[in-house]
Amino acid sequence: MRQVIIIGSGPAGFTAAIYAARANLTPLLVASTVEVGGELMNTTDVENFPGFPEGIQGPDLMAKLQAQAEKFGTEVLYDDVTELQLDGPVKKVILGSGAVHEASTVIYATGSAYRKLGIEGEERLSGYGVSWCATCDGFFFREKEIAVVGGGDSAMEEATFLTRFASKVYVIHRKDSLRASKIMQERAFANEKIEFIWNSTVDEILGGDSVNGVRLRSTVDDSTRELALDGVFVAIGNDPRTHLVHDKLQLTDAGTIWVDGRSSRTSVPGVFAAGDVIDPTYRQAATAAGSGVVAALDAEHFIADLEDASVEEPAAVAAEIIVG
Repeated sequence: MRQVIIIGSGPAGFTAAIYAARANLTPLLVASTVEVGGELMNTTDVENFPGFPEGIQGPDLMAKLQAQAEKFGTEVLYDDVTELQLDGPVKKVILGSGAVHEASTVIYATGSAYRKLGIEGEERLSGYGVSWCATCDGFFFREKEIAVVGGGDSAMEEATFLTRFASKVYVIHRKDSLRASKIMQERAFANEKIEFIWNSTVDEILGGDSVNGVRLRSTVDDSTRELALDGVFVAIGNDPRTHLVHDKLQLTDAGTIWVDGRSSRTSVPGVFAAGDVIDPTYRQAATAAGSGVVAALDAEHFIADLEDASVEEPAAVAAEIIVG
């Protein structure tokens, strides 16, 4: 049986692995076959992660974190977790391959998933002009006119990045002001290729075999109009990936996993959570990494307490025998 199993391969998961491995806990990290490396795998220049004054590409940062974790003894397994059995002292992690791994503790660091618009044409044209990843698909829109839907930091980053390829980038936002950070807004406003469409939502993504436009609806007077486009990038946020634990761990009103104060302790003893799956507010690579540190240290202390209890128990029994 393992001492700790980490589920998730983003900054939180790999940072937890680094700390757990250095504490000689020989962690197993299960990296999903779909979201390996977390959201940073879809990020271009990461300029705000400490230690990289010139910035670093998201995939390069994740490769460094993984290499560091493996250097200290982390085993990385590429498979999908299909079920978790978290009650009792032995936690079971069941994988798509059928393998079952047991551990004293589990660190749940699955991050979050792209949020979808839920409108006509979105799913049907996914991969045919509809995307959630500018880094992955921007190259295919050279000299094309495209739109980014959203008003936060991720939307501004997507829009700015896409101007490297597209001839025109529309940013469609349902309000008349952005919620993005000041520096991200300034970059977008200063880019001549970006045009903002305020107070509008996307009712439908249009096209037969591929995207050829969107139907917009005004949030002011409810009027509609069509806008010709070659592609749509959705950047309206993310949802925490709690599908494996929604009926096993306590969640918050925001849908994130509840943790006890500033710790990573969940509602189930021996189960810890870290990263975006517990954070509805900040959602930064650096904060996720720090959260991973907390989870690893909490798991280490939990395991130490278990070991202390196992040592004290025989001594107590012996004392009872002598007294008897």
